[in-house]
Amino acid sequence: MPVPAKFFDLTGSAHGALFIPDQPVWTALDRLGAYLAGYFGNAWPLKGRTGLVAKAFAIVDGQVREDVEVRQGKKGNAVAFAGGVQLGNAAIVMAGTYLFDDRVILGPGTVVEPGALIKGPAVIGANTGIRQGAYLRGDCLAGDGCIIGHTTEMKSSIMLDGAKAGHFAYVGDSILGRDVNLGAGTKLANLRMIPGAISVRGEKGRIDTGRRKLGAILGDGTETGCNSVTSPGTLTGPRSVIYPAVAVPPGIYPGQTHFRPPQGSPVIRSTKT
Repeated sequence: MPVPAKFFDLTGSAHGALFIPDQPVWTALDRLGAYLAGYFGNAWPLKGRTGLVAKAFAIVDGQVREDVEVRQGKKGNAVAFAGGVQLGNAAIVMAGTYLFDDRVILGPGTVVEPGALIKGPAVIGANTGIRQGAYLRGDCLAGDGCIIGHTTEMKSSIMLDGAKAGHFAYVGDSILGRDVNLGAGTKLANLRMIPGAISVRGEKGRIDTGRRKLGAILGDGTETGCNSVTSPGTLTGPRSVIYPAVAVPPGIYPGQTHFRPPQGSPVIRSTKT
């Protein structure tokens, strides 16, 4: 059974409750909408704020601050100042962001750059970057230290702490484990061209996921090369590597599998996860 522990170390994760230990890992996606709805039962900082952001603002200690100036920090990052004093742990929403609705939560230190469009519900952790041109299409959950990058589209997906989709990626109905890194142009395909629910092949035969849409589930530390593509229903164990321009067939693969040309030919380095 492809249970969460075979893919992720959820120790200390703020969202560990989304994963049920003895159920298939993809069932976390089935519960995602209800889980996110639980964040919006009462007031939250961006409640009532929608549309194009005309002037940058910050969220500090749960309060929106309009009296801010956004400057470039020493590392090229955005930093908020008020009255000449830097605001620590401020989430920053820069002018040019578009909030399609108000069901958005941003953790301390997170920065949303101009041109990003966010449809809720979206819950984003601390110190995460939502870069210029990013498109969050709803039911998006990202942990701490993540990157949703330039022209990256994310929909109905989960990114655990440190996961990065920095450039031109598509992340649909997928789960990225801790410190997963998607090379530029990675596409996690989520819909079969043939109608019907997606099934995946494991060691003991095929398993029906019951889902019409299912992208990839990438275990902790997995790396994908530029312009790689995973087929709907691709599950890789921790520390796997997908080489550039490789198309990975659907299936359940153990940890440390290397997918090399010719297209998607898996080389299992180790079965240890």
